[in-house]
Amino acid sequence: MHRIAATSRRLLAAGALACVAAFLPAAFTTSASASAARCTTSGLVIWLDTQGNGTAGSIYYSLKLTNLSGHACTLLGYPGVSGVDLAGRRLGSAAIRNAVHAPHVVTLANGRTASVTLRITDVGAYSPSMCAATTAAGLRVYPPGQTASKIVPFPFQACSRSGPTYLSVEVVR
Repeated sequence: MHRIAATSRRLLAAGALACVAAFLPAAFTTSASASAARCTTSGLVIWLDTQGNGTAGSIYYSLKLTNLSGHACTLLGYPGVSGVDLAGRRLGSAAIRNAVHAPHVVTLANGRTASVTLRITDVGAYSPSMCAATTAAGLRVYPPGQTASKIVPFPFQACSRSGPTYLSVEVVR
């Protein structure tokens, strides 16, 4: 009897250890993700999916942020976006924030991509004197919480004067 009870206890202990071992990787992944550092501009590739969807005087694009830092990182909130000329000077006003979605932390494993919806308004809707339309050479993008930016080459019609809001962005998702 003593031998059967000892064997049963060992089997029970082995089963408990197997259950704990099965859940350990998930626990470490969750805590590692929760403690991942903020994504830095230097660790991200920023690009634009140029397959836009147009509606009522605007075209919506997907701005992409791909993590190539070699480790997981997090993004939270809105990127800073503005149109730029060939010299990298800002054209008109920076993008406004479209608060259609609440910000939440996005954890990007190395090689993974987050998206931001970018709206570019047809500047022909503004009076020529208010907008002074010109062709932008691209977009200057500041990832959320960063002070360094990257330029995404993409020609489009922009306002050269401040005032009209021809760009808007949503939160990183």
